[in-house]
Formats: sequence, C-alpha cells, structure tokens
Amino acid sequence: MLRRTLPFCGVLHSAGLYTASVMRIQESLLTFLGNLHMVELTTPVQYVKGIGPKLAEILATKGIATVGDLLHYLPFRYEDRLNPRGIAELRAGEMATVIGEVRNSGLFRTRRMPIFQLTVGQGRSRLKCLWFNATYLQDKFKPGELIALYGKVEQDKSGELQIIQPQFEMLGEAGGDGADAKAAASLEVGRIVPIYESAGQGRVTARWFRRVIRTALDDLTPELAETIPAAVRERLALLSPREALWKVHWPEAGESFEDLQSSRTPAHIRLIFEELFFIELGLELKRRQLKTETGIAFRLDDGVRQAIKKILPFHPTAAQKRVLKEIADDMQKPYPMRRLLQGDVGSGKTIVSFQAAIIAIENGYQVALMAPTEILAQQHYFSARRILENAGYRIVLLTGSLEADRKREIRRHIAQGNAQLIIGTHALLEEKVEFARPGLVIVDEQHRFGVLQRHKLMKKSGEGGDPDKPAEPDVLVMTATPIPRTLALTLYGDLDISVLDELPPGRTPIVTRRITDDRCAEVWDFVRKQVAKGHQVYVVYPVIAESEETELKAAIKMYRELSGKIFADLKVGLLHGRLDADLKDQVMRMFQKGELQILVATTVIEVGVDVPNATVMVIEHAERFGLAQLHQLRGRIGRGAAKSFCILMTGGKVTEEGERRLDAMVKTHDGFQIAELDLELRGPGEFFGTRQAGMPNFRVANLIRDRQLLELAKREAAAVMAGPNSEVTQVEISRALVALRTRWQRTYGLVEVG
Repeated sequence: MLRRTLPFCGVLHSAGLYTASVMRIQESLLTFLGNLHMVELTTPVQYVKGIGPKLAEILATKGIATVGDLLHYLPFRYEDRLNPRGIAELRAGEMATVIGEVRNSGLFRTRRMPIFQLTVGQGRSRLKCLWFNATYLQDKFKPGELIALYGKVEQDKSGELQIIQPQFEMLGEAGGDGADAKAAASLEVGRIVPIYESAGQGRVTARWFRRVIRTALDDLTPELAETIPAAVRERLALLSPREALWKVHWPEAGESFEDLQSSRTPAHIRLIFEELFFIELGLELKRRQLKTETGIAFRLDDGVRQAIKKILPFHPTAAQKRVLKEIADDMQKPYPMRRLLQGDVGSGKTIVSFQAAIIAIENGYQVALMAPTEILAQQHYFSARRILENAGYRIVLLTGSLEADRKREIRRHIAQGNAQLIIGTHALLEEKVEFARPGLVIVDEQHRFGVLQRHKLMKKSGEGGDPDKPAEPDVLVMTATPIPRTLALTLYGDLDISVLDELPPGRTPIVTRRITDDRCAEVWDFVRKQVAKGHQVYVVYPVIAESEETELKAAIKMYRELSGKIFADLKVGLLHGRLDADLKDQVMRMFQKGELQILVATTVIEVGVDVPNATVMVIEHAERFGLAQLHQLRGRIGRGAAKSFCILMTGGKVTEEGERRLDAMVKTHDGFQIAELDLELRGPGEFFGTRQAGMPNFRVANLIRDRQLLELAKREAAAVMAGPNSEVTQVEISRALVALRTRWQRTYGLVEVG
C-alpha cells in the first residue's frame, strides 16, 4: 500500500498539485501504517509478534492474558553480564556469571544418586559444573554451544573450581553470524540481563521472554495514560509508566545491582506503588461508599446497657471495654457497621460478640452468628445458652446435620422472628433460610469462609425495612488468628479494626517445650502424672496436606496405641473430621464433662474448644504445622487457673524453616509476633493454611517485602479521595477511579468483607 501511495504523491507533485493538505494526508497515512504494528496494554498477548494462539495458552497459565500482563511479568532476578568473569579470574566463595563454550558433558552414577557433569571452556581454562539427580540434562548440551552460567564458585577436594547446580542459559552456536543471532545476542551479553521464570514446563524460556518482552516494549503505543495524580507522583518522584517498564526489564548500566535484586530501583518502586495505590484507593472508595448506604441506627439507652451488664459472667478487661465501645459507637450510626474483631486465643471475643448481639436484640432485631464447623457452632450455642438464656433470649442452632423436620421447625422460628440469636454453619446460607428482621451478622473465624459466602449472609436482609431501600445489617467478623498489619491493610482494608490485646485475669502462662519423639516415654510419663492430678490432656496428630487419608489412619493408629497399650487403664477418646456430627458431639461432651481423660485428635480442635480442665497439649510431628496453627492449638489449654504445658514433639530431620517456627513457639506467646513471622515464612497466599478467598492477585508487589510502600499507598489513596482540593483536581480523581474500575475485578479479585 505504501509503495502505491508514494508514487501517486510524486505524480501530484510533478503536476503542481502537491499541496500542504496532500502532505498532511501522506504524513497521516505513514503514521497510520506505523501504528498498525503498535500494541496497547489491553491488547491480547497473542497479537504480540512471536507469540500467537498456542503460546498464548501457555502464558495464560501464568496469568498473562494481555500486553500489560506480559510487561508486568517481572524478572525474578538479574545477572550482571556487563563484565562476565573469566574462568581464570574466579575465586571460591563468590557468586559469578561465566559465559563459555560447552566442551563435554555426561552422566555418572554414584551409590546415592546420578550426577550430571558439564565442562565449560574459555581458551585453555576450564570450569566444571555439577547437577544432582539431573538425568533430564543428558541431551541438553552440544559441544561448541555458548552457555551463560550463574552460581556460587566452590573448590572441590582436588582444588579445582566448580559450580554446583548453577543457573544456566544456552546462547546459541559460538561464532554464529546470522542477523537474528546477533540481535538475540545483544539481549544476552554485555548488559545486565533479566531472568524470568520459565513457563509451559520449560517450553517458554527466560530467553524467549526477553525477546518477546523487548518486542512488546518496542511496539508499545507511546501514549500511556498517567493515572496517578500529579501531586502524588511529584511527592514520591515516581517515574513515568513507560520509563518504569523499560528500566525494570532493561536496566541501564549504572543501575545498582543490589537495588535490582531487592526490587528497590525507581522503576520497581513506581510499578509496586501503583499496584498498591489502586488497591488502597479501591478500599478507601468502599469505606466511603458504605457510609452512603442505609443502615440501622441502634439505640443505646440505659435499658440496653443494663441488659448488657446483666449477662456478664465476669468483670470485663480494659481491652474488652474499649472494643465494645468501638462496636457500640458503630452500631449507633445510620450506616452499616463493617468491623473486624481480632483477639488472641482466650482474649474474650465471644463475650464481646454476645454483648453486641444484645444491642441488636434489645432493639427488636435478629442476630446471625456463623461458624465454619459444627463443633465451633455447637460450642457457641452452648455458651450462648449458658450466658443468655437465663436473661430470656431465644437462641436456636441450625447446622447441616440436623434432621429435616427439625430444620424446618427452626427455619419457621427464624422467619417468624421468634428466634432472636441464630447460630449455625453454612446451613444459614441456604435459600430456604429467611430472617424476619436481621440486624447484626457475626462471622467467626472468618478466614475460613469464602468471600461470596459472607456476602450472601449479609444480603439476607430487607424483610423488615423499607422495601425500596432495605437497611443493611451490621457486620462483625472475628478471628483468633492474629492478622499481620500488611494483610489487614489489603484483605480487610475496607473494615474498621478492633483488637483485643489483653487476656482476662487469672490466666497462667503456658510452658512450651520441644522434644524429639525418641523421648516419647518421658512425655507419656508426664501425661500420666498430670492425669493423676485430675487434669485432662490433648494429643494432636497433624493434618497432612498431601494425603488426608494418611492423616486419618495415623490418628486412629495413635488412638489404638494409646488406649490399648500406653494408657490402657485411662479413658481415651478419639476425635477427627470424618466422624459423623452426632459422634463428634458425643466425644466433645464427654471430654468437657471429664468423662474422658485424654483426647486424641486432629486439628478439628484447633478453634472453639473450651475445656478449662485441660492442661496439657502434646503435638506430634509439630514441625509439620504452620505457626498460626500451632498457636491456635496451644490456645486450647491454659484456660483455667492450673499451670499448663504445650509439648512439641518432632520426628526426623527438621527443616531450617521448621526450626524457626518451633523456636518462635517456645520463645513467645504473643499471637501478633507469631503471625508476622508466619506471614514471612509462608507468604500471604498460604497464611491461613489454604489460599485465602478474596486475596488480591498481586503482579509486582510483595506484601512482606513492600510493607512500607503499602503504608505509603494507603496514606496517599486517602489523601486523593479527600479531594478535590489544591493538591488534586476532580479530573485527576475521576481518571484514577476509571483506571481503578478497569483493573479492580480481574487484577485484584473481590476484596470484600462479604
């Protein structure tokens, strides 16, 4: 088309008709043709040169669907190939990049494992590389090929230098002179080189990513909209989006290598801050929108206060008084309460939630309390009856295991408004369950529920208010798993947070000890002495993630050994998740009444089980538990006046991470310290043991590494939403909100209390 157009323009020129307007047409046409190759951040990734539909399917497994996703697929490390080291210059103990020629390779077998050996050369200098159990490398290397290696240089027994398990990348034929080879080589050597995680089981390599990301950057449209307000950009000295994307993938020679490896270059900071800023902007927007919704302004007069005081079984702690005031203040406001109540095990969350329930009930509303397991729901039901029934409140329990007739009867009481406090499991979410006048929703151990489940319970409203705009019930979510501040700012950033940071008086500190299982005889002797004093004991076996079936058999085997041999003269019970509800209930009641002296269990006892007479918790294979889970289990004891003991038994070799978990358990009882370490060890996605529903899907940010940037993003987002003002205009706010809507659902997921 261009060849046809230019001669035509020449004819016009010779005819004296080549006017300024024709020149503008030519310029526009050239621009149009150039833009045909341009891509935008929203362009599907398959349209990037060198990708296509099949490779796009592989990229989709990495969450890469658009050009923007591809350009935010950042290197996980960098190699300094500006000045690759000569083999003769290498010294033991240093990290080094070496580019050399493959000389020979082969597999040799030892008694323990096969070892693959590669020899790389530079002139007369040679370097040996070893990989263990790497039979897959047998046909990988061809003599004469160039290879880039990165790893720690070591010295073998003979004094020869070697690199064990180096990172490597093939650079093509040594001396290859094709145009494509030269172009590719320019991305591989003589610069700081980005290293990407491969995809498609190695089919899409780091080298491939370098090539297509470079292509995408070259073809990226020059007009990248700036969505962060100017005052924020200037205050933080943020790079432009285009400059940040270029420099994060292709750092300049003078860039700090340390900053690159720690993701602290200006380019990294721009991209990380932008991601966190829009999360916090969305949460700030939701907080503000909530205050425009119709809620229930509960009255808190002397009659309600007296009703609260009447049910208290003990004098509340200062923390409980403070938290109840925060909740009560929220409940009096005309918009819905959305509050997270955090409290370490035994801090009194349940009694605070019952006090909040009384405020709603005394105002003529119903309260729903949802728990993740039947055991915990039953525990709440028994506690509520003990504390509230004498005051005349009507309480019902609705769980999946109830008989159909009983369920129908309970649902009828709920629909007619006869039931004031409704305690249950997921059964509360069933469509047949209708509330007459819901006023407060309490969700216990909320991290165990999916986001949409919480939302569904919250929306069971409207039957008792304005049919055109029904009042939203207040929501109180509770957790005994202390949540690190970084997670609270993202997962629950749209909630107000209350913290119970004080234990009730009379609680004695729990003595925690770790011991290897070859000393189990001493442990069982100690258990017998505690039982002789009239106390009770938990013995917990781990839930093994790889095979739940294996875990179940192990718990049963343990029970048989303890009840049949070691403690044949004592009363030993068994509790695990596969028992039917009636049997679980029977076992727990027997243990609570003291009819069982030892309870062998899995982690079904992790939350909600309250037996003040239990003073010993033995956790077998403690190294296989997460820190939060260990802390929760330990919280089952120390609930009475007697001294309590938690014994962490380990079997076999303990990993370095396992050692840190066990040491933390021995050294501290502070749930928030433990939670911060657990987050650091396991990462945000697995903090609760399973992938948290509603967790933002971060592309470039890391909650552990980027804590300070997260705090900064929260402050800046709040400042922007406080506008318009002298710093930020309405146009800038609107532009930021448009950008937020385009990325919120797909990129960040549904971050919601409900």
